[in-house]
Amino acid sequence: MTASNHVSPQSRLTALGLTLPETTAPIANYTPFSRTGNLIFISGQLPVTATGLDEKFKGKAGKNISLETAQAAARQAALNILAHANAASGDLSKLRALRIGGYVNAIPDFNAVPQVINGASDFLVEILGEKGRHARFAVGVAQLPLDAVVEIEGIFEITL
Repeated sequence: MTASNHVSPQSRLTALGLTLPETTAPIANYTPFSRTGNLIFISGQLPVTATGLDEKFKGKAGKNISLETAQAAARQAALNILAHANAASGDLSKLRALRIGGYVNAIPDFNAVPQVINGASDFLVEILGEKGRHARFAVGVAQLPLDAVVEIEGIFEITL
């Protein structure tokens, strides 16, 4: 779904019944984002909410997590990325997604890793419109922090 360019990202979030979550502090020695010039690098985000990591987003894709649930987790992680990008830029409407990276906690023969990360990619386009289209990578991994099914990182440009 492509959002029209004259509707603000905040209006798109509101129409979906979503709000940007409070940004969370990292649990180790790193920053949630780094900004240099007009580029923002967002550290890997898990699909956490205000109440933490929901049990439905814990485990391995292809084992106890369905493709649809993993996609929902990727969407939640992308919402968290937007919260940090907003904190760095001050305005979602100034953002252009350049690249996201997606890691999927999956069993060895799970072959739908790219489809899982589509949950994040589709969400960014839904919220940012054409400025949400991006390059990306999707990798299956043996384990993620807190046993999360997905972790997403991102690079954004602040447009003038």
